[in-house]
Parts: sequence; structure tokens; C-alpha cells
Amino acid sequence: MNTQDAKRVLETALICAQAPLPLRDMLTLFDEQVGPDTLRGLLDELATEWQGRGCELVCLSSGWRFQSRPEMREHLDRLNPEKPPRYSRAAMETLAIIAYRQPVTRGDIEDIRGVAVTTQIVKSLEDRGWIETIGHRETAGRPALYATTKHFLDDLGLASLDELPAIMAVDGDALPAAVANLQPSLIEPGDTATAAPIDEAEAAGEADATVTGAQSEDSTGPTGAEQDTVAAGGEDPVTGEAPSASQPANA
Repeated sequence: MNTQDAKRVLETALICAQAPLPLRDMLTLFDEQVGPDTLRGLLDELATEWQGRGCELVCLSSGWRFQSRPEMREHLDRLNPEKPPRYSRAAMETLAIIAYRQPVTRGDIEDIRGVAVTTQIVKSLEDRGWIETIGHRETAGRPALYATTKHFLDDLGLASLDELPAIMAVDGDALPAAVANLQPSLIEPGDTATAAPIDEAEAAGEADATVTGAQSEDSTGPTGAEQDTVAAGGEDPVTGEAPSASQPANA
């Protein structure tokens, strides 16, 4: 099989795939006629050939896929005018803490945020496939240790955790830009709850900084764990699924 034919086979398989394709699966396309080094070369050539088009070939945590470029989102969203579900600020802060401090327990998250983390928030992130339990800390009660998944990286368009952006302010809060940009706005409108700042040294595990600026509680409104589940219209803002940062080309 010549290079051009191999590239056509590879391109077709990637466009038709329902999920990112790992290298081992792509090698089976050629019945050992193409080696790993040659395959990587073909992928690099395809990525170059698709530059400047509406779709791009990217390497993610679980494999390679064609996906729409971010600038195409505005136009593609018109095909699906329904408003996507939005997550509460509490859910996004919880996800950000897990992403940057993993593995962490629920108690670790509460220490950083300064407020309780409800079971519903953790469950919604698990149901979305963004976090999972990877073990238990050997302390009293053996609390579960949470970490992000490959699916989380795929939705952000990343190949590894090393590609997570530096912690920066988003609308004045210490939230990572990549998490906030999973869709035009993941944060529920009117959710003004704030969390304690996430210090960069703390995120790298270099120090246990004291949490400041924790969320205050209004004695006339929901308090503690209840505050995390308040949603506009009486619906839980952390439930439901949100679309990935870029849409797969065959979606």
C-alpha cells in the first residue's frame, strides 16, 4: 500500500469514527503493513493538510479525531438552537480544584472552597464522565480520592494534564479559562457565589496556603451545602450534559 492510499484509509476511518481512535486501533487498519512511526508520520501529514479548514485533526488523551475548530462554534450552534444546560459556579469550582489538585478528597475541596460540597455536585461530575474515584486516602474514614478522566481531557481538547492552562482569573474568580470555555457559558446566570482563590503554589502541591475570601452565607437564604444546589427555575444547575469544547466532525 502506497502512502497516498494509506492516508486515504486513515482519513476515512478518523472521519467515520464515533470516538477518538488510539494508535493501536489505527494500526489494525493496515494489517501490519504500516508501522507505528509511519503511522505517526501520516497523521502529521493529515493534520497539516487540514490546516485552514473548518475541521482539524487533533491528538487527545484517548486518541486522534477530527473536530470542528473553535471559531466554527457560533455557526454550528445554529443547527441546535436549544440552550445547553449550565453548571453552577460551585460545580465548576469543584471541577477546577480536582483538575489542578488531583488526587483530592471531598474534604480537600471543601477546605479550598470554604463551603460544603454536596453529593449532587460530585455525582453530576461523575455522571458526566469528567471525574472518577481512583482510590481512598489511608486516614480515618478512608475518604475517596477523586481525579479527572480521559473523557474530561477529550472534552477540553487536551492530550494530557500537562496541557492544562495556567490558573488565571475568569470574571474576577480563580477559575481556569479552559474549564469555563467548555461552551460559551457553563456558569448558571445569576449564580454569584464565589470561592476562595486557588493559589498557584497550592495547585502545584508546593504549599498548603491558607484559604481566604471564602464564600459568605446569608442567614436569610440557603446556607452551607444547600447553597450549592440553588438553581434558577427550581432545577439543579449541575445536572444534565454539556457539549464538548469542539464538536467531532462526524457529530
